[in-house]
Amino acid sequence: MDEKTVARYYAAWNSLDTDAPAPFYAKDAGLVFFDVLPMQYSGWAEYKAGVQKLFFDQISAGSLIPNNDLKITRRGAVAWMTLTFHLSFTEKSGAKVDLDCRHTAIWEKRGADWLIVHEHISTPVPI
Repeated sequence: MDEKTVARYYAAWNSLDTDAPAPFYAKDAGLVFFDVLPMQYSGWAEYKAGVQKLFFDQISAGSLIPNNDLKITRRGAVAWMTLTFHLSFTEKSGAKVDLDCRHTAIWEKRGADWLIVHEHISTPVPI
């Protein structure tokens, strides 16, 4: 697990094709992934379908740009990362949206691959 893996992960999501980031995720049915919308998904299949329906199908363009605050900690076959990123997208109606988000992911080394087994993405509530 390293910075290059995280860069490839973000590039995959920026393709706006849910098949592209799929190789980065463990496929266990009971894994929990928290996202901005809705609150949580159970397993990669549900996550993939939800992101496609609730987000990708609703936008005409979008990008996730990581900030320069990536931190990776490894303990044997487990690693966790934290960072913030800027999400910018255009709804099909033409409305533009910009959000600053937080991202935490737990990665597990399975064979030769590092896979995400838990993820939490959120955006601060404006005050």
